[in-house]
Amino acid sequence: MDVYALIGNPVGHSLSPPMHEAGYEALGIDARYVTFEPAPENVGAAIEGAQALGVAGLNVTIPFKQDVLDHVDADELASRIGAVNTVDFSGERPTGHNTDAEGVRRAFDRYDVDLEGATAVVVGAGGAGRAAAFALSDAGADVRIANRTEAHAHDLAADVPGASGHGLEGLDDLLADATVLVNATSVGMEESATPVPADALHGDLAVLDAVYRPLETTLLSDAADAGATTIDGAWMLLYQGVAAFERWTGEDAPVDAMNAALRDEL
Repeated sequence: MDVYALIGNPVGHSLSPPMHEAGYEALGIDARYVTFEPAPENVGAAIEGAQALGVAGLNVTIPFKQDVLDHVDADELASRIGAVNTVDFSGERPTGHNTDAEGVRRAFDRYDVDLEGATAVVVGAGGAGRAAAFALSDAGADVRIANRTEAHAHDLAADVPGASGHGLEGLDDLLADATVLVNATSVGMEESATPVPADALHGDLAVLDAVYRPLETTLLSDAADAGATTIDGAWMLLYQGVAAFERWTGEDAPVDAMNAALRDEL
């Protein structure tokens, strides 16, 4: 039996185990997916221990995505984003990857949204915002980053080719000619909260909200009312897991089975 794992703190309510195990079952793979909560000072030891025990692959979540960079050979994308969420033990040294960016791209792909040449607005400059900004930029979009603390938006924009940084007060103007919007903040988890004024939304937008609890956020409801394409956060969560699954197993992930298991939990 192969064992895959997730480290983070906390991880008790993670949706990754049922999602991944549905994939193993669908393909007849003898494997389990388990979770661990190491202390922050033990992240390096956790990775060494996982490799020593023969763990086949490791996911990493908050608050360890940056810390892990010191203990793996990160690929080019993970190095640029500054975070690792997937560790592969198939080589002599653990390698670090970031599938959050692929989760963003594949979520838009599912809805046939063409990112090449798109004008994209990313709200939020934290970890999810970094992954989204690089994903969109690498796909050929013109990226505008808006954040409550404008200096953080400028800092991220300086790392993303061709991106610009802005404060939230400029959202109306930023969105006027935009075709893509990503909410990469936690705003939306609270009832009726939204990071974007409803009157700034329009029918030419494709809107991805990284929040997946609830699945239909106020932002997505407002966007639907405006005639926009709406993409809930479970798609981003699904596809980052799909990318890790495929990297570890070398198999095409059973996306429908994994999606059904994920949404059953939500």
